[in-house]
Amino acid sequence: MSNNAIVTLVSRILLAILFIPAGFGKLTAIAGTAGYFASKGLPLPTVTAVIVGLVELLGGLAVLVGFQTRYAAILLGLFTIGAAFVGHLVPFDQANQINFFKNLAIAGGFFVLAQHGAGALSIDAKRG
Repeated sequence: MSNNAIVTLVSRILLAILFIPAGFGKLTAIAGTAGYFASKGLPLPTVTAVIVGLVELLGGLAVLVGFQTRYAAILLGLFTIGAAFVGHLVPFDQANQINFFKNLAIAGGFFVLAQHGAGALSIDAKRG
């Protein structure tokens, strides 16, 4: 087993552990999530909450196990940029600025993963 395969696996795990619990939390607290999304002015907040929860949960699981990783990474990268602008673009609020740039950095990690692929320790590698 190569060091590259191990580093890629660890990277997938580190990215996924942020999204799997976040998606699960949203899906198990739809009313609260919808209320937050409504406060942000998002359309159809309950539908949006379900979609966001599913993207985070299923996308995170796909990245974790390395299934359709390039697509999942692109989706989560774009999603994370959107979340940065919707949830953390608050001028002159340092905490939100930090989270805004953290989201951009996470998206960068997803785009590197999309370019690189899931690595040898993945479902994608076993299928291809």
